[in-house]
Amino acid sequence: MHRGTRAVAHWQENSACRREDPELFFPIGDTGPSLAQIEDAKTVCRECVVVEPCLQWALASQETHGIWGATTEAERRRLRRAAIRTTAPA
Repeated sequence: MHRGTRAVAHWQENSACRREDPELFFPIGDTGPSLAQIEDAKTVCRECVVVEPCLQWALASQETHGIWGATTEAERRRLRRAAIRTTAPA
């Protein structure tokens, strides 16, 4: 998915979200009616051939908004924290 002036990563050329309304992937909030929108966005992601590179990009770039790689902002925060705990010296 292309936002603003960011350069399009090669994998984005094959993303399923390119055929969808970008607003789907940027719900306002994470409760109430937004839950259905989040699930709809994740459904598109789960059927996408580039879901894994999308998620990896979002994690590496610390993307804080929207649905990327079938994850919400909160889910990506948890993944980053888990990765830090896994790689932290004992």
